[in-house]
Parts: sequence; structure tokens; C-alpha cells
Amino acid sequence: MPLGTLDGTPPPFFRQGPSALSKLVFFSVLALFLMVADARFDVMQPLRAGLATVLYPVQWLVMRPVVWTQGGAQYFESLKASQTSEEAARSKLALQSQRANQVEQLILENTRLRQLLDLRDRVTTSSLAAQVLYDAADPYTRKVVIDRGVLDGVVAGSPVLDEAGVLGQVTRVYPMVSEVTLVTDRDQAIPVLNTRTGARGVAFGDPALRASALELRFMAANADVQAGDLLTTSGMDGVYPPGLPVARVEKVERRMDSAFARITCLPLALVSGVGHVMVLKPLTAQVAPRPAAEPAPAPARKGLRK
Repeated sequence: MPLGTLDGTPPPFFRQGPSALSKLVFFSVLALFLMVADARFDVMQPLRAGLATVLYPVQWLVMRPVVWTQGGAQYFESLKASQTSEEAARSKLALQSQRANQVEQLILENTRLRQLLDLRDRVTTSSLAAQVLYDAADPYTRKVVIDRGVLDGVVAGSPVLDEAGVLGQVTRVYPMVSEVTLVTDRDQAIPVLNTRTGARGVAFGDPALRASALELRFMAANADVQAGDLLTTSGMDGVYPPGLPVARVEKVERRMDSAFARITCLPLALVSGVGHVMVLKPLTAQVAPRPAAEPAPAPARKGLRK
């Protein structure tokens, strides 16, 4: 092949366009122009909006893991905060409930103390306020222990009242505490007076019938006793002052095979759950002692003359 027929131009691989400096200057000027035009005339806003619309699904998919991670973290944080708030609310509710119960108990205790003070004003004998500490350990008796004893002037046989009526009698006295036998104890008896008829009787504790019941014994079957009659102390025993409320008749059973009626009474005093009581001096301590008998004159001796 003759040499003159050969193409002397370089192949495309070795062809070179504008220089790098020319390209740098051109694109710099173009960029500056576009920036000025976009700042003045917003010529790139449609392009920017179109690119944002096209790229939004890609952006949404890329952001999903980040959003899910943040949502999970916020869920667990909110769950923990909710559990903490719930525990705090439960604790506050329990505390408020406890305070409400204490307030109700204090109101009830205050009411009973006021009634006890009113009863104290009506009783003419000297009295001493006391608080019930606990019930006696013997399950076969009805006794309580109060916080007053010999050091406070309590003596055996002293009547014990609450705000409603006669509660019992002091049976044992210790230096700082005393034991009170309740009127419902099976070995306890108290002379009573029916305020409606004026009939006297004796009320005995009868726990065999009911833990908080009394029985008015030795009343004739035809005695005038009705349900609802009020029984008060008669003062015949020298222990209880007369006129103190004791019990109210609940039921009267008249049996043909017995000469006595079976009369069940309910004590007016709070024999179960009493908190504060009043201790009176027994009537025997208030009655003046019997005067001593005068000695008889000595008989005159026989055979003596003046």
C-alpha cells in the first residue's frame, strides 16, 4: 500500500479536546452564571423541584431504617416512662387511701371521745380516762387490758364505761395496767333496772348464745318485758352508779315448760373494738364507813354501896 494513502490523523484514543484549563474556566463561568441567574431569576427552581420529586421515593426508602430505629427507641422510652408513672400513681393512690382511712378512723375516734366526755359530764362520780391496749389472751373469757393501774388510782371493782354505756368491771389491777371483765363474760353479772316498768333484775353474760349478748335471768314468764326495753344500772350492788345504760332487750321467749322467760339483751357498749374508756370509782369507795358501835355500859356490881 502506498504511503500516501495512509490517514495521518491520530486515532480517537489519542485525540485531545480543549485543555484542562479551558474546561476549568468554562465550567467556572457557567457555574457562576447559573448561581447568579438562580439567585436573581430562580431559573433552577423547576429543575430542583423535578429532582426532589424524582428522588423522594429513594429518600423515603433510605430514611425508613432511621425512622424505625428512632420510633423503636421512643416507644421503649415512652413505655418505661409510662410504667414509672403508673407505679408512682399507684403508690400515691395507696398513700391517699391509707390517709383517707386514717382520717375516717380519727373522725370516728374523735366522735367517740366527744360522746365519752359528754357522759363524763353527766356522771357525778370521779372518773379516769383510759385506753384499751389489747384483748386478754384467754379465748374463753371476755376481757380487755387498759393502760391504767394502781399507780393511777385504779382499784379492783371499778366500773368501766365507754361512750354508749357500761362496758365491764375492773377485776385485776397491776401497777401500770388493769384487766377489765366485759359485761358479756359468762361469769359477769350486773343488777339492772327496766326503765319502762321499773322492774329490777340481773343481767348475766351469755357468750353461749352470742359473743356479744346478755341474758336477763330469773324473770317470771309473765313478767312485763318487751323487746326494745332499756336496761340501766340499778345501783343495788354498791359498784355501779344508778342510771347508767347497760343493754336493750332484743328478744323475749316465754316457754310453757319453764317458770322463767328467756330474755336476750344486746349491750349498748362497744364490747368489740372499743378504743377509749372511762374508769369510775366503785360506790363502796364513796360511801362513808359505818360508824363504830358505842361500847355497852358495864353492869353494876352487886353488894357495892355508895
